[in-house]
Amino acid sequence: MKKFFRFPVLIMAVLSVISCGGSGTWAIPDEFTISRAELLDKIKGGWAGQTIGCTYGGPTEFLYQGTMIQDYVPIPWPDGYIKWYFEVFPGLYDDVYMDLTFVEVFDRLGIDAPTDSLAMAFATADYTLWHANQAARYNILNGIMPPESGHWLNNPHADDIDYQIEADFAGLMSPGMPNTASEISDRVGHIMNYGNGWYGGVYVGAMYTLAFISDDIGFIVNEALKTIPQQSEYYQCMADVIRWHREFPDDWKRTWFECEKKWSSEIGCPDGVFKPLNIDAMINSAYILIGLLYGEGDFFRTMDIATRCGQDSDCNPASAASILGTMLGYSNIPEYWLANLQEVEDMDFAFTDISLNRAYGMSFDQALQVIERNGGTIGDEFVTIKCQRPVPVRYEKSFEGHFPIEQREFTTAIEDMGEFVFDGTGVVFKGNVWAADAAYVAEVSMFIDGSLVETAKLPADYRTRRHELFWNYRLPKGTHRVTFQWHNPIPESSVTCRGALLYSDEPVIFNHR
Repeated sequence: MKKFFRFPVLIMAVLSVISCGGSGTWAIPDEFTISRAELLDKIKGGWAGQTIGCTYGGPTEFLYQGTMIQDYVPIPWPDGYIKWYFEVFPGLYDDVYMDLTFVEVFDRLGIDAPTDSLAMAFATADYTLWHANQAARYNILNGIMPPESGHWLNNPHADDIDYQIEADFAGLMSPGMPNTASEISDRVGHIMNYGNGWYGGVYVGAMYTLAFISDDIGFIVNEALKTIPQQSEYYQCMADVIRWHREFPDDWKRTWFECEKKWSSEIGCPDGVFKPLNIDAMINSAYILIGLLYGEGDFFRTMDIATRCGQDSDCNPASAASILGTMLGYSNIPEYWLANLQEVEDMDFAFTDISLNRAYGMSFDQALQVIERNGGTIGDEFVTIKCQRPVPVRYEKSFEGHFPIEQREFTTAIEDMGEFVFDGTGVVFKGNVWAADAAYVAEVSMFIDGSLVETAKLPADYRTRRHELFWNYRLPKGTHRVTFQWHNPIPESSVTCRGALLYSDEPVIFNHR
């Protein structure tokens, strides 16, 4: 599909030429004029695509780990499908209602809403969280605020997909302004992520912003990647996907396979290391990109390929379909997909008082404010955007110098752990707290080599739980001895350790010869 710039910036765009690796040689214009109606249509297309894509991939989420979903596997789309999920399993839309948490804060406090307010709204919401989001929630509720709440030393899930699936709002409120979206992502994305986990949201947000001013997928994905530092593995992975698409333009499965070979090793998430599960933002971003590139602007094909790449196969088609939905606009999404959506547009998402119809208006109002704040002009019928050429955000790397070397599987009550001995530079202890009284909070100390590392408050309540019991990185390489002390045991309660993930400063390659 050929990219175009709409009048009156066509001549400016043609004169300002760079090589973008898309279907032609183009540049981001200095200004871009769009009607208010078309701007709203694109914002609606973004929210609609996200909701449709999330629903389409919902039944396959994490059922295919490290394997693609073969073509013969049916993925249903019955009448009333989205409404059924809204009524029966509304938690499917965590992608959307997490986004709406931040949209609501910007609506209530303005586009300069403090990061602490955004963080507290997220941390105190009624919905259940997992991975980086839950680790961040625990941190915030226990006084570790952003950006420390998302830093890998405080959050073993720092590279996970969480902000990537929640960054849509940042792109939708920053049309044509990828650097502004990056600034918003700096504030919000570091609530729960760092490094590659943050880059996933930065990249997704940047693709949204460019989908407002271009209808060339190649241009969008290449230009948006300029927001990511080239020395990062995240950048290198996305660049590989783009290159493999050029080499194998008719075979998305070959690109998927090359990606698995080179980029599928999980090193951070304690639930994924040594397991087929991979919720790392980088590999799942690659699946979004595969869907966008090989989908070639077709709504179904884009969504279907992103789903069939596997792993987080509701979030990835949600992101791919929403970026494409922004590019196409709501009015150009096929009726086959919109029919189900239109049944729920006045229904509030779970844990919110916000429907799709209300979200459309909120994001539109916020986009107008951001456009004007950044030098654009708002007329009665047309809006002129001061466009931005993307610049890379700062370089970050999670788990630098740490390589997983062993997963010890066991289930042991914390009071029976005794002395845990390991050789390495880091350790993560998985586990959980149970109590008949859900308000109970266990207080447990961890000692390494006889020194107190931390006395942690461990809630029994699932919503406020600590995702892992304990962790410690950057230990001096060598033998370490870990002990625990439970300070406030009560009847009908338990603190159970369920395995330990060990790290060292160099990878281990097993060879039995």
